[in-house]
Amino acid sequence: MSGLRWWGLALGSAMAIAGCASVPTARTDAAASAIDDPSLSPSPTSEAAERAKGLTLSPPDPTERPRNSSEIAEETLIIEDYDPWEPFNTAMFSFNRKVDRYALKPVAKAWDKIVPDPVERSLKRAFDNLSMPRRLVNNLFQLKLKGAGQELARFGLNTTLGVAGLFDVAKVFGLEASEADTGQTLGRYGVGPGPYLVLPFLPPLTARDGIGFAVDAALDPFTYVIFPVAALAGTAVGKRVDERALNLDLYENVEESTVDLYSAVRNGYLQRRQKMIDDSRPEVRR
Repeated sequence: MSGLRWWGLALGSAMAIAGCASVPTARTDAAASAIDDPSLSPSPTSEAAERAKGLTLSPPDPTERPRNSSEIAEETLIIEDYDPWEPFNTAMFSFNRKVDRYALKPVAKAWDKIVPDPVERSLKRAFDNLSMPRRLVNNLFQLKLKGAGQELARFGLNTTLGVAGLFDVAKVFGLEASEADTGQTLGRYGVGPGPYLVLPFLPPLTARDGIGFAVDAALDPFTYVIFPVAALAGTAVGKRVDERALNLDLYENVEESTVDLYSAVRNGYLQRRQKMIDDSRPEVRR
């Protein structure tokens, strides 16, 4: 077993010890501002960045039927921020931002100048194609048979006709990409998120998602090649640089428009993860 896989298992063990305690929920006004995808926040491990934006209420439609209390609660229910390790997390968040500013961002700028945008997007699609085993396994565990079938079909089409995933041929046939991971699967079956956690060089996590991260690493096919550490490190670095180059302006806009970036990233990440888990539960979907 490679050193990186041992590291992943150690991380999962640590998260399990920390405990995936259930977290109380709180209701909030639908106009509360949030970042859609803070796991892709300005850090060395971010895959994309989303603008901080406010969600505004639409005027009521007089023809719409009245909603009962359970329907309203479903729309306004979000996960409460549970951040008992905030001093450590803020220090790690600051460290990751410095790594991004002084290492990843300069490399991404150089990459952006050398590599045309269409090539950058093709590389992103190729990386996504290689993540098929993770999505396939978790779609099966979540009993999403259609999603699992689509993942197999997408992988076959994009690997062959799409030239190793550089082109998303499957989308032409109406096969959209899905998003499923082990943290989401655990949440679907009632495992609480546990404490929020920020680690060096990694995206935001919770205790539950830390366990999921370790399992997902074991599902990565590059873990089992001849030189797994070098392969995984090279793939991770290449993916981060490519994602960062695709979102240079967006990162700057997020940083400039957000007063408390740490809280915005944390709150948005927790809300996004809860939404993904709710969407994976058949009884929650409409």
